[in-house]
Amino acid sequence: MKTREELNRLSGEIVDAAMEVHREFVPGLLERVYESALQRELSLRGISSRRQVQTEVFYKGETLDEDAYRIDLLVDECVVVEIKTVSEIFPIHEAQLHTYMRLAKKNLGLLINFNVILLRDGIKRRVIHFP
Repeated sequence: MKTREELNRLSGEIVDAAMEVHREFVPGLLERVYESALQRELSLRGISSRRQVQTEVFYKGETLDEDAYRIDLLVDECVVVEIKTVSEIFPIHEAQLHTYMRLAKKNLGLLINFNVILLRDGIKRRVIHFP
């Protein structure tokens, strides 16, 4: 389990890597292209990540669906990254990130919308706490 400081540093690295990808490609590509490029950029920085991570859905101790949801990127096994290429981030996008975080039992998530002029305007950072 990472400390708060380690998670803050890691999320900063992810955002920095996303900014590099955004500078290279600018808006207009498909989500999966940004996803691949971000994974490559993270790898070049020595940060591990997995793409399209299956997230199981449980109900009262039973698996309902093993393949219902896929996390775009799971970085260093502790940060959920949801990538978008939309004109605007809506509450449903934030709810989607929250759901992935809850299902994967991860405290930190980033919602990154590459379809913006300035990437900083397309990034939402979320923290949730588990009992």
